[in-house]
Amino acid sequence: MMSPAAWLIGMIALPAAGAALCLLIRDPRRMLRAPVLSSCAAFAAGIPLTLHLHGFGPFTVCGSTFLIDALSLFHIFLVNSIFFMTAIYAGGYFKPQSPIMTPLFMRRYCMLWQGFQTMLLLVIVSNNIGIMWVALEATTLISAFLILTDGNPLSLEAMWKYLLVCSVGIVFAFMGTLLTVAAARGFPPGQSVFLFTGLCAHAGLLKAKVMLLAFIFVVVGFGTKAGLAPLHTWLPDAHSQAPTPVSAVFSGVMLNCALYCIMRYLPIAEAALGKSGAARSVILLFGLTSLIFAAVFIPVQRDMKRFLAYCSVEHMGIIAIGLGIGGLGTFAALLHTVNHSFSKVLAFFSAGHIGRRYDTRDMQEINGAAACLPLWGGAFFISILVLIGVAPFSVFMSEFLIVKAAFLGGRFVTVALFLFCALAVFVSALRHAMRVSLGANNAANRPPEKIRIADAGIVIGCLIVLVALGLWIPSPVSHFLNAAAGVVEKGMAP
Repeated sequence: MMSPAAWLIGMIALPAAGAALCLLIRDPRRMLRAPVLSSCAAFAAGIPLTLHLHGFGPFTVCGSTFLIDALSLFHIFLVNSIFFMTAIYAGGYFKPQSPIMTPLFMRRYCMLWQGFQTMLLLVIVSNNIGIMWVALEATTLISAFLILTDGNPLSLEAMWKYLLVCSVGIVFAFMGTLLTVAAARGFPPGQSVFLFTGLCAHAGLLKAKVMLLAFIFVVVGFGTKAGLAPLHTWLPDAHSQAPTPVSAVFSGVMLNCALYCIMRYLPIAEAALGKSGAARSVILLFGLTSLIFAAVFIPVQRDMKRFLAYCSVEHMGIIAIGLGIGGLGTFAALLHTVNHSFSKVLAFFSAGHIGRRYDTRDMQEINGAAACLPLWGGAFFISILVLIGVAPFSVFMSEFLIVKAAFLGGRFVTVALFLFCALAVFVSALRHAMRVSLGANNAANRPPEKIRIADAGIVIGCLIVLVALGLWIPSPVSHFLNAAAGVVEKGMAP
């Protein structure tokens, strides 16, 4: 029987092996099958880790270099699920007659895609703060070339902006990492200051002022990659210019992984500061700022994918607000992470097909998409309803829990700002969705697009998740989310 270490290393190595496999494949269509197989295998490899965690509790492997607890396992399944769905979608998105469907482009795309997944998984399982930082920087370098589309100068500009802004952010995160080590100079001899488990176990020995400064640098640095305003400037350009599958994984998992890094530091900073709430206030401030930015910029968007990018800014802000409130808010933030990932993947998939059908992503020039493309036009409208928090979808539930946590905690200014910004986004986003999906079909003269069974399955699967979690959270899911929220609240030191 394989050990947990073997399963963990195998899960990380599978996408990398799929990337190497692409070197042996010449047919561009067959190359697209490699990400599907590697993502499915990586997802399956997470099941034995789940069973081991359930039976024996959190554990470290490879000399405590890697850590598996409820929080890391939560993000592992989210990453592998979204990559699997997106890999299936990519098989229909890249058409054989497309000019970019060359062996060179598809080999580069598939290899970078699977390398990107490998690095994200490495970020999630890292117990070493240095390895986590290096892995997240590697995701920037790898994913930057996924934005690049042959023959598109705007994608080149977006790639450089993404590299520049996120590299500046990662420098701030590096300073936060160094300051965390400096704050741990009083640790007992032999205790590693680079392991999250060690930092959690001896958080009371950290120098409080240095750790607060370190946490601010960490939030600024990783928050840049997470798309928190006003550090989000790379996000609209990158999302709008990248191929739709890339935009989907950027929004659905990459932003979450950057926030995950902040979640790992949060209980350490809070414990070092005597549970004063100062660290949570830093996150709360960025969350409210993101919500305000989204409320201002969403109404004036015309490009569908830029509109969805600002929706990502909004929802990253909502998750940050939940983390800043704590308690029930942390549980709601993790639930919102799932809701946002599935709804945003569905929205980007729909926007990709609609934009290609109409030869434009300008929402002022698109009407009647639901009549023209019944599957994707309808899915786009429903996904926007989900994102703006319409009941009974799951985003309504997670946003309701965040507001409830803020109200019970006496944060009435936060409640007022949250409701005002959410209402502004609700009105403007609904107007965009109605313009695109409803009304007279202005592309009726074009031949109908064949619906793939796999695409229909993705849409139905996402909607089942989004409706089910809005009506009822099964007990195992609730226990799992509570366990993950407990790690964010108290830290973990197996």
